[in-house]
Amino acid sequence: MATVQEMRERIRQSINTAYPEPEAGSIAQLVLEAVLQQNRIDLTLNTNKDVTAAQEQQVLKAISRLQKHEPVQYVLGLAHFYDLELYVDERVLIPRPETEELVHLVIKEHKHAQNLRILDICTGSGCIPLALAANLHTSEVYGLEISEGALEVAKINAAKYKLPVTWLQQDVFEPIESINPGSLDIITSNPPYVLEEEKQLMRENVLDFEPHLALFVPDTEPLKYYTRIAKAGFGLLRAGGKLYFEINERYGDAVRTALLQAGFAEAVIIQDMFDKERIVRAVK
Repeated sequence: MATVQEMRERIRQSINTAYPEPEAGSIAQLVLEAVLQQNRIDLTLNTNKDVTAAQEQQVLKAISRLQKHEPVQYVLGLAHFYDLELYVDERVLIPRPETEELVHLVIKEHKHAQNLRILDICTGSGCIPLALAANLHTSEVYGLEISEGALEVAKINAAKYKLPVTWLQQDVFEPIESINPGSLDIITSNPPYVLEEEKQLMRENVLDFEPHLALFVPDTEPLKYYTRIAKAGFGLLRAGGKLYFEINERYGDAVRTALLQAGFAEAVIIQDMFDKERIVRAVK
């Protein structure tokens, strides 16, 4: 029977061709935390404790999937996002730290407001509206998404935390008739923004497993979602309402210009933790 430390080393050594260090070590930690149902401190204190045969089998199954470059979040069915533990699978994009920065900005700017009405467009796993519903004083939160499968995942996450989000399955390029014009305080969106030409720069675990519908836009239409959401958002927001975009770092100025052309009074580009232009915030 193997110990916790032996299993950690086995994971690292087994996946190091797909995930080099230090990533392999981080993944090993996540697998052990999920399988053994212990946090980092408990695992550190119990490195010589034996794992059960059933737990070892779970780890071996995880290793087999990881060796095929499958993202650890899909293997475990778990992604951490802004203090939430969300279910994820291949129907949704894995939430990124950059998106947590967008959520943090919205919370910081609205933490004292009451009865907020919020819409998240291209909601995927529901990570953005769920985090906002959990941390702000809201009266109505909507998540809009074209993919039925993605909304099934979002509903699982909403049920886990008992958060009252209204899910809207529709194409954003169609009129959003279920929300009254001029009724929203906040709109957020992390729409598809990776160009088709950028596929060659992406890692295998992203390209082969995450949904292309949530990732890519045509090279000839890099702003297709931004221009549409800017137009629709301007009509749905109240005066003084704010729209927050996560963006492709190459198109900060272009997105800002599109928002101003849509009628917004101001639009500001905000850099992420890596000093890349990642968020544009606009005020109606």
